[in-house]
Amino acid sequence: MDSALSDPHNGSAESGGPANGTTRPPSTPEGIALAYGSLLLMALLPIFFGALRSVRCARGKNASDMPETITSRDAARFPIIASCTLLGLYLFFKIFSQEYINLLLSMYFFVLGILALSHTISPFMNKFFPASFPNRQFQLLFTQGSGENKEEIVNYEFDTKDLVCLGLSSIVGVWYLLRKHWIANNLFGLAFSLNGVELLHLNNVSTGCILLGGLFIYDVFWVFGTNVMVTVAKSFEAPIKLVFPQDLLEKGLEADNFAMLGLGDIVIPGIFIALLLRFDISLKKNTHTYFYTSFAAYIFGLGLTIFIMHIFKHAQPALLYLVPACIGFPVLVALAKGEVTEMFSYESSAEILPHTPRLTHFPTVSGSPASLADSMQQKLAGSRRRRPQNPSAM
Repeated sequence: MDSALSDPHNGSAESGGPANGTTRPPSTPEGIALAYGSLLLMALLPIFFGALRSVRCARGKNASDMPETITSRDAARFPIIASCTLLGLYLFFKIFSQEYINLLLSMYFFVLGILALSHTISPFMNKFFPASFPNRQFQLLFTQGSGENKEEIVNYEFDTKDLVCLGLSSIVGVWYLLRKHWIANNLFGLAFSLNGVELLHLNNVSTGCILLGGLFIYDVFWVFGTNVMVTVAKSFEAPIKLVFPQDLLEKGLEADNFAMLGLGDIVIPGIFIALLLRFDISLKKNTHTYFYTSFAAYIFGLGLTIFIMHIFKHAQPALLYLVPACIGFPVLVALAKGEVTEMFSYESSAEILPHTPRLTHFPTVSGSPASLADSMQQKLAGSRRRRPQNPSAM
């Protein structure tokens, strides 16, 4: 899970460059438009469906699908961790043979990609299994210690249908491992993105602002201030970016002049958009105003990134345009509707942890939102103090 948190942030939208010192013929306007349009569509799919699945994930009781909650402390440290990881990869590529590093990383992402793709396609594949399909339940449980000191390390529940999905995903994994084909790369990249949006949950809007603000600075510095991010993105042969060939119309599936978009430019705004969808649902107004606003803001921000990149012919830090749009548009809507206090008081973790008080009743309670938030914070503090003495409350 830790590597899945850091790996997606190593790329930005950029056009592919010449390979092996050869000069490529310029891409046609149609090819460029197809490539950028496809990248935009591929970025939107995991955000939209990942946000919807994050709602079901927050309500689910399956231990294997429990989300990972990002706190404000995690958000503040993340740009530092991402910077160290990025610089470390850059130094590795400068010191050691790129071939051996990519071989090791390929095996690592081969396993991760199969698991992510299997988890992604499982809900869709379940619709195709006949009612008579012999489905058996399994549980993979690893513990350490014994007696009262026993502690769970891994507790994963799955069934026969999941094993079928795992087998199908393994075919894509072998294809990627042997050919490094851009379609296999994108299948894994889309799976990583959707899983990230679904399973990584911000606990509140303030945490989201901290995370996006920190990565805003991170992205701008490493793209404009140095050549580190672009170098790593081009050297790193792993599905940490979505790619689409600009010369597809000329060369077909064997095209090799790629435009690319880093998964971090999808997952980071995506988990913030998913948070706003859960906030919409918590208001119980049967509207998804903030979700659609932030989704439209993402389209605007990424479209602006592509436009600026095409005009200046230089790699762009997509978060430079995405962060102000994805935060600014929903906040302006909240100001217009008078729901700023509710937005910044909402706690997403209340829907995930049964022992946490729910902060989802702002439209139906009496009293001001500020006084409600104060009282809930006191209850939350009391719940945290009681938690170690009362594990049965889980």
